[in-house]
Amino acid sequence: MKQITVLGGSGFIGSALADLLSKKGKIKVIIFDRKKKNNLLKNQKFIKGNILNEKQLSKAIKNSDYVFNFAALADLNDARNKPMQSVEINLIGTIKALIISNKFKIKKFIQASSIYANSEQGGFYGASKKASEDYIERFHQKYGLKYTILRFGSLYGPGADKSNGINIIIDHSLKNKSLLYKGNKKAARKYIHVLDACRACALCIGRKYDNKYLNITGKNKIKIANLLNIMSKITKISKKKIFYKNYLNEGHYISEPRKFIPRHGINLNLKKYQNFKIGLLNQYLERKKKYKR
Repeated sequence: MKQITVLGGSGFIGSALADLLSKKGKIKVIIFDRKKKNNLLKNQKFIKGNILNEKQLSKAIKNSDYVFNFAALADLNDARNKPMQSVEINLIGTIKALIISNKFKIKKFIQASSIYANSEQGGFYGASKKASEDYIERFHQKYGLKYTILRFGSLYGPGADKSNGINIIIDHSLKNKSLLYKGNKKAARKYIHVLDACRACALCIGRKYDNKYLNITGKNKIKIANLLNIMSKITKISKKKIFYKNYLNEGHYISEPRKFIPRHGINLNLKKYQNFKIGLLNQYLERKKKYKR
């Protein structure tokens, strides 16, 4: 029987993935999170803990074959003003999980990342996800730890919290009897249902996706205007849809994230430089004095 650890297994995607894996049979799922998942299945085990606690992490990862890491400060808007927490949870937490996964010879480390990781947008959230991806690659190069990196787009479906983009629109409609989207009128997203996303995650256990980057998004791009039209029919709300033309949607993209552009340094040349041979001689003499002491 395979054993799979899902870090952040009580969250939106992690919880749905844990259930999907459990229903496949012959898989024991270890759910690691700060709060207990609702309705544990018979072949699921919950371990309460924090991804920054190495002892708790070790307990969750030991004896597992695969590790899915969904533990994160995942709300871009929340992370916007939390640079330290973004680094601690999304980067340092990932590094701790990598160290322990390597120690226990995990077959593959599967990381929940974001399409923002390869873009100029996403604020501290995107930056922390990109840094995590870099560390995962270095662990593979140094220790041979296999990985798959999943770059998620916009998700929807049961279990989403109040920060979910679709839920923000739904909650506003229920409270105010109107449809509101805070953002650019030209916005569009490739929405993917959480269950479809989890089916894609489950496929990543296979060798075919070893050491690969995978974009987990919907098939078709849906314009926000069309989304609100659909919502109007569902809710029977015809009240004028409002777009905040000047809304500061910091860190978010309109239709496609702008690709990350590497920063190439320029040479800063001095008019005069130290003579290399003399400098080398002086350094040698300095070190020689220390060895004579």
